[in-house]
Amino acid sequence: MRIIRSRGVSTYEDQLPEAKRRAPVFVGERIPKYLGWFERVLTNGGGKYFVGRTVSYADLSMFQMLSGLDYAFPNAMARMKPRIPRLRDLALRVSERPRIAAYLTSARRIPFNEHGIFRHYPALDP
Repeated sequence: MRIIRSRGVSTYEDQLPEAKRRAPVFVGERIPKYLGWFERVLTNGGGKYFVGRTVSYADLSMFQMLSGLDYAFPNAMARMKPRIPRLRDLALRVSERPRIAAYLTSARRIPFNEHGIFRHYPALDP
């Protein structure tokens, strides 16, 4: 079977060998490096939020990033959980805000899927 590409976009299947080669580096080095840095920022700041005494766009962004990584790499993120307790607490605080909680349970929220920026490919999350 011949795969036809439009505008140079390749399929997941085309990229799978390289993705399998690079995913362990992302999971083993990049995720811990960056989430560890954000964890230290929260620790050194001594607060419950990245900036000030209330939620900011930085906190909302971290909540979304953690949610997406939980979807895309559930096994890796389960292993990371003990190393990022402040980030996990932050994400929980953000998700429990009344209007955010209402949105998260509403039909307006588009769930993570295999067409968005965060995709779950089990072969890449051993």
